[in-house]
Amino acid sequence: MPRFRNRVLRPGVNRKYRKRAILKNGDCNVALSRPPRQHLRFLQDIFTTLVDAQWRWTLLVFAFSFVGSWLFFAVIWWLISYTHGDLEELHLPDNQSEIGWIPCVYNIYSFTSAFLFSIETQHTIGYGVRTTTEECPEAIFVMCFQSIYGLMIQAFMVGIVFAKMTRPKQRSQTLLFSKNAVVCQRDGELCLMFRVGDMRKSHIIGASVRAQLIRTKTTREGETMAQYQHELDVGSDGSSSELFFIWPQIVVHRIDKNSALYNMSASDMLRERFEVVVILEGTVESTGQSTQARSSYVNTEILWGHRFEPVVCYNREQQGYEINYSKFDSTLQVDTPLCSARELAEFYRAQDDYRPPTDVGDNMSTKTQLERRWKDHYSTIVNTLSQYHLADEAGVGGGTDHLYPTRYLTIQGVPRRRKSYVALQNNLWNLFDRPPNPRLKITPKEDGAGSPRRVSDDDPIVNSVTVQNINERFTAGGGGV
Repeated sequence: MPRFRNRVLRPGVNRKYRKRAILKNGDCNVALSRPPRQHLRFLQDIFTTLVDAQWRWTLLVFAFSFVGSWLFFAVIWWLISYTHGDLEELHLPDNQSEIGWIPCVYNIYSFTSAFLFSIETQHTIGYGVRTTTEECPEAIFVMCFQSIYGLMIQAFMVGIVFAKMTRPKQRSQTLLFSKNAVVCQRDGELCLMFRVGDMRKSHIIGASVRAQLIRTKTTREGETMAQYQHELDVGSDGSSSELFFIWPQIVVHRIDKNSALYNMSASDMLRERFEVVVILEGTVESTGQSTQARSSYVNTEILWGHRFEPVVCYNREQQGYEINYSKFDSTLQVDTPLCSARELAEFYRAQDDYRPPTDVGDNMSTKTQLERRWKDHYSTIVNTLSQYHLADEAGVGGGTDHLYPTRYLTIQGVPRRRKSYVALQNNLWNLFDRPPNPRLKITPKEDGAGSPRRVSDDDPIVNSVTVQNINERFTAGGGGV
């Protein structure tokens, strides 16, 4: 009996082998177990109880409320006639005119007549055969009370049926979620994506979307929270969670360092048990009521290395955009790293935080790439070495009027003429990032006094960072200061 009761009271499809909080159709997979005073609390909110009940129960209560009220007042009318003596054989309607008997209600023969009079009074039918008289004050009071009660019960039950028919839950049946979610790269970042759509022409006003990750979490104190909810930051087309919902939208969650999926790789996603609950909310354009549609994705419903096929195209014949809902759930397989977003970020940091810009195509030259790569750290040195050449120990030029005197610091290993930018990059790396090595020699030149010359901070050939590094290596080499 309890198993049958649970299946009757819990909406949705068969739940075997499914361990999820939200079903694909949006129903909550939650059952109440022994709540205190459940029936009394439901009766205290009878309106919501009847609205949330299934249609067969609502219609049954609707019919029973009217039939029950008819029978209840029929008994009262029969008792009034019986106590007044109208049901005696001498006082029946056929003999009333002869003996001058005035009943409480004309033409009441039996309980059936009282039942018909109850229906006529409650719904103000007024056939004109059965009417009340001034003989019985209690009959006048009951007639007034039944008329008011009939209006109240009719308004109450019609309101329940109307609210049940127009509730926004039915509007959510035409809001679609893709069967699967996907994980792929967008602009170099791993993203979790799913698609939402609306089948009706009347739009959802102020549509917004939310997503939550439900999984088990263990705190530092050792407490295990089985249904811990992580909020996922989602948006569409680079915007916030607000949607301009005129056609299907792909909702994107960027897996960054603030994401709960930051440490999850493709293999981890297959092993771990979690659920991504997605919620779409908005206002129905036709009724002005708020509606909410829900769905969820478990780990087996998330496709790693896929993206959605486009469903919106321009129809030249109809001069408008056309939505092909047959491809709403279709995906394409794309190349995607199988590592987690954290490992991917560490890989990019190992490459000096360089990532090819998205606004430039794959045909970008190596020169442009290296100039962008070293712009922040060595822009001054690159510009200087592009215009001037460092001479060897013999030196060139002379005199104090020359831009660079003959006595200067000689750096062996830096090319004296233009070579590939790859060689320039390697020399700069060896010079400023790595410890001194035998291939990198700093040869001080003596001035007229016979003392080695230290590189000055005012020397235009190098910047302050370069001067500091060279002076430290010069001192370490035994040249003195």
